[in-house]
Amino acid sequence: MPTDAFLADCRARLAFDLLSNTWNAVVLWALRDGPRRPVELRERIGGISSKVLTETLRRLQSNGLVQRRAHPGAPPRVDYQLTALGRTLLAPIDAVGAWAFEHGDEVMAAQEARCTAVQCPSE
Repeated sequence: MPTDAFLADCRARLAFDLLSNTWNAVVLWALRDGPRRPVELRERIGGISSKVLTETLRRLQSNGLVQRRAHPGAPPRVDYQLTALGRTLLAPIDAVGAWAFEHGDEVMAAQEARCTAVQCPSE
């Protein structure tokens, strides 16, 4: 099995692809405390549309990281929870979050310095 992360069939690249999507890690982190309904996830996350949340949940489900559970009744109810495999990504997500907390100001300062140098439009 290749270990070069730049090769298409490398498992490390698979992990990088999973975590490179903006919403994957956010949704996984939002599910860390237990099952949530989609509306609860949207409220907890903020800034994510229903469409993007649905796409993200389907992608995470297809990768075996999230389980969808349908509950019978009227109206039908659906919730999502992390699988055992999904839980294994919480530690790496936490590590990246800790890095961002420690170094985020430095990154933002570098962005501001570059923006000032090239006259970026204000947002």
